[in-house]
Amino acid sequence: MLDIKFIRENPETVKNACRVKGFDDHVDEILALDARVRELKTATQTMTAEKNRITREIPTASDKAPLIARSKEIGSEIAADMAELAEKEDAFNDLMHRVPQIPSESAPIGPDDASNVEVKRVGEPRKFDFTPRAQWDLLDMNNWWMPEKIGQICGTRTYALKGEAAELQLAIETYVIQKLIQKGFTFIECPAITKPETIFNAGHFMGADPSVMENDVFMLTGTDRCLAGTAEIILNSLHGGEVLNESDLPIKYAGFSPCFRKEAGAAGRDTRGLARFHQFNKVEQYIYCTPAQSDEMHEHILNNLCEVMEDLELPYRVIANSTGDMGFNKVKMNDVEAWVPSENGYKELGSCSSIGTFQARRTNTRYRANDGSMQFCATLNNTGIAVPRALVPVLENHQNPDGSVNIPKKLQPLMGGRTKIGGKH
Repeated sequence: MLDIKFIRENPETVKNACRVKGFDDHVDEILALDARVRELKTATQTMTAEKNRITREIPTASDKAPLIARSKEIGSEIAADMAELAEKEDAFNDLMHRVPQIPSESAPIGPDDASNVEVKRVGEPRKFDFTPRAQWDLLDMNNWWMPEKIGQICGTRTYALKGEAAELQLAIETYVIQKLIQKGFTFIECPAITKPETIFNAGHFMGADPSVMENDVFMLTGTDRCLAGTAEIILNSLHGGEVLNESDLPIKYAGFSPCFRKEAGAAGRDTRGLARFHQFNKVEQYIYCTPAQSDEMHEHILNNLCEVMEDLELPYRVIANSTGDMGFNKVKMNDVEAWVPSENGYKELGSCSSIGTFQARRTNTRYRANDGSMQFCATLNNTGIAVPRALVPVLENHQNPDGSVNIPKKLQPLMGGRTKIGGKH
């Protein structure tokens, strides 16, 4: 969320952020509520002081009745103002949680992904001298999955890899984790079970009512828990309520967890193959830093994912997401997309996001600056790798005419030295 002081001093900037991001503008209503809340707080404090003074005078007064009557009258006024204050504070709090983050001036302005801008392109799509197979055909012919059986057992949008494809998925996860550790990230295996307020504090949902999450989040009925959609959720609250030292920033985490999403808004999309499931695994890059370090850290974690694309020997491109496509809580966002032959186009494999102090204000994560002042941390996140989604371009780009798949060189040590899997043996 934003600082109310910033909104008071920059209302037009906030209004513009609502406009270019496509969210309702509540700025005038927020400012009116803010003024009334401050007025009521001052009034109740003044009346409480007067009531306390009268209470002290009553024991020694020769005529107590007028003082007692006035004390009761003030008490009624305080009660009425406190009731209105609670109502206004609830409304104020809800609207403050509906104000989007201010986008970077460098972000393309537009209502949706049609306004995204390609920043760079690396590698050329492979020119096959045979008809390439789609991922699902490679999985079928190599007996690397069992979609019908798993669908019967577990329901729709679930998957299970087996044999060499399962080994390859594990190798990809392990490789990325090791790479990030070598780059100074602390590896954390994160739980996927969490509390709803932890998800809410990540700032992906608007308003102050956590029930808004129920279309996207698996709630665990009969408990106060739910399933997290990404390790970012856990890592974001890891230092909640703490005061860090500026000298310790940036703090870099590589979180790994299973991820759970209802995908309620994705009906009919990516129903074939390995693209979209209720459960998947993801390695997440997450950083706490000072606001001044944020741009440098954004490039750092973006470059890490680009290096992973190159290590997997995939043609890819980087996209600057438009204001309307970057989401509620982001300052700026870059998608990294790999070439997928069966789709004759690029498919998103990770999103790099600068959040500014938006999340840290929700979790009250601060640092003591070198000058002694207390400041909110900036946070950033980016995919390290998400599977099985990443298997799609790996399988399709590295396939051979017999249905075998070449293993990228960086993964071969984790695959027992094998150079390829599948195909006719």
